[in-house]
Amino acid sequence: MTNHMLDEPIEIRPNQEVLELWWAGVAAVNGRALVRQSLKREKLPETGFHVAAVGKAAASMLEGVRDFSPFAARELLITKEGHVPGDLLRGEGTEIHESAHPVPDARSLEAGKALRQFVETVPDGEHLLLLISGGASALAEELCEGYTADQLAAFSRYALSAGTEIRQINRDRALFSRIKGGKLLAAASRINVHVRKISDVKCGDEALIGSGIGSLERLPANSGGLVREALVVGNNAQARDAVAAMALKRELSVVENSETLYGDVFEVAERLAHRLKSGPDGVYIWGGEPTVELPSDPGRGGRNQSLALALGIALAGETSIHAMVAGTDGTDGPTEAAGGLVPVLGPDQLESARAALARADAGPFLENVGALFTSGPTGTNVMDLAIAVKRSETKQKVMI
Repeated sequence: MTNHMLDEPIEIRPNQEVLELWWAGVAAVNGRALVRQSLKREKLPETGFHVAAVGKAAASMLEGVRDFSPFAARELLITKEGHVPGDLLRGEGTEIHESAHPVPDARSLEAGKALRQFVETVPDGEHLLLLISGGASALAEELCEGYTADQLAAFSRYALSAGTEIRQINRDRALFSRIKGGKLLAAASRINVHVRKISDVKCGDEALIGSGIGSLERLPANSGGLVREALVVGNNAQARDAVAAMALKRELSVVENSETLYGDVFEVAERLAHRLKSGPDGVYIWGGEPTVELPSDPGRGGRNQSLALALGIALAGETSIHAMVAGTDGTDGPTEAAGGLVPVLGPDQLESARAALARADAGPFLENVGALFTSGPTGTNVMDLAIAVKRSETKQKVMI
C-alpha cells in the first residue's frame, strides 16, 4: 500500500479506524504469544512442567506453553465460562474448570480447591509453571474457615456496585482466602516455581494481580537451589504502545498515550471530552479501569459501555472526533459486549441517553444506535483501552 495526500475531501470510515487501532493494541498482548516468547527467552526446561493457568486469558496462555513444549506432565485450566476455544486440545492430562466472573459462585470454590490440590501434588524437585491473568480473583477461590460462598458473592456484588477500585477489592479478597496473597505458593518449598502474569491492575502492581494468587512473597527465595521466579509478560502500556505504533505507521500524530483512565465514569468522560475538544488533531490513547456506581436495580451494561455513552453526551455536537472504549479481555461487566463506540448524538437523543446512563442501561442504548461493540474473548486482559481520533482538517491523509 502507498500513502497519498488527496487534494479533495474524502470519505473516511472513522469507526473502522478506531476499531483497527484497538485491535492492534489487543493483538500485541495476546497471551499465547507473550507466554511462548517469555519461555523461549528465559530458556526454561522443555519437559517436566506441571502447568496451571488461571484467568480470562488462561486458555491463550496455556496454548503458548504448548507452542513452547507439548510435553507438560499435567495441565489445569481455570477460566471464565465461554472462554475455552472450541479448538483447544483437551488431552488426558488436562483438567478444565469453566468458572464464574465477575461474581464468584460454587464453581469458583471448586476451581480454587482444584488449584490448591494441583500445586500441592507437584512432586518434589519438579517444575510448576503458574500462568495468571485478570479475572483469576473471581474464577478461583478457597475460603478461610468461617466464611461462606454466599458471603463471598455478597461482598463481590457490593464492591462492584459501589464503584470500589479493583485494587482495593483485590486486597480485601486476600484477607479471607486460603490461596490469595501468596498463600497458594507458601507451601511449595520443595518444587521449582515459575510464574508468568498478564497484568490487569493499576500501574502494574504485581502483588495485586489475581489478588496475589501467584505471589511468591510467602515462599523462601532460595531453598536447596530450587528456582523461584515470577515475571509480568504483558500489561496495558504494551497495548497502548502498539496502538501508538499503528497510528504512526498510518502517519497519524499521537497526541497522548497514558494510563489515566481512572475515576468515576462521569468524571472521566468530562475530563476526556475537555482534552479532546481543546487538544490538537491526532490520536489519543488512554488505559486503565474507570469505576461506576450502580443504582439498586441496574440495567444492562458495564463500565466501558457507560463511559462510551457518557463521552458521547459530553462530545455532543462534535463531528471531528471518533472514539471507542472497550475491555481488552472482550467482556464488560456481566455482559457479552466488550464496550462501545462513542456515539455521535443529536440534540433529540441527549435526554434518552442521559436517562439510560442514570439507569446503568447503556448497553441497549448503544445497541439501538449501532454503537455496541462485541469482540468475543480476546486471549488477553490488560484492563481497558479508550482510543480517540480527532481529525478537523478538510484535507486528509489516508491509506489506499
